[in-house]
Amino acid sequence: MFAIVRTGGKQYRVAAGDKIAVEKIEGAAGDTVSLGDVLLAGDGGEVKDAKGLTVSAEIIAQTRGEKVIVFKKRRRHNYRRRNGHRQSLTLLRITAIGEGKKAAPKKEAAPKAEEAAAAPAPEKKAAAPKKAAAPKADAAAEKKPAAKKAAPKKDA
Repeated sequence: MFAIVRTGGKQYRVAAGDKIAVEKIEGAAGDTVSLGDVLLAGDGGEVKDAKGLTVSAEIIAQTRGEKVIVFKKRRRHNYRRRNGHRQSLTLLRITAIGEGKKAAPKKEAAPKAEEAAAAPAPEKKAAAPKKAAAPKADAAAEKKPAAKKAAPKKDA
């Protein structure tokens, strides 16, 4: 059985036992991760419904890809910039392709809500009364109009 999975903005065709290098996923070597964004699944030549499928994988290592040189140049302007980049990668070994585990109903949520309702709510402090703003003087009335400039004199 194979599946097409999307992770890190890229799509990968995987089957049980495959090893792939994907964009960095948090976790240490030996941890198990679940890739839930399955786009397509199939068995041999027939395509199956990918709804509810998950792909489980084991992290082999956290590594970095090859160095990529970014070189910018503008001719006849003495402009050259050289920069390098190494992408962080995670090596995965696909362990299984199958149905996603359904989450058990949360039984603990109801008691917590009851405890919160039974506990007294902390009292909020009353807001301090706001002070009245100081009266503004009529600044517009006190200002004098701008003085007009005299016209330049003409020489006859």
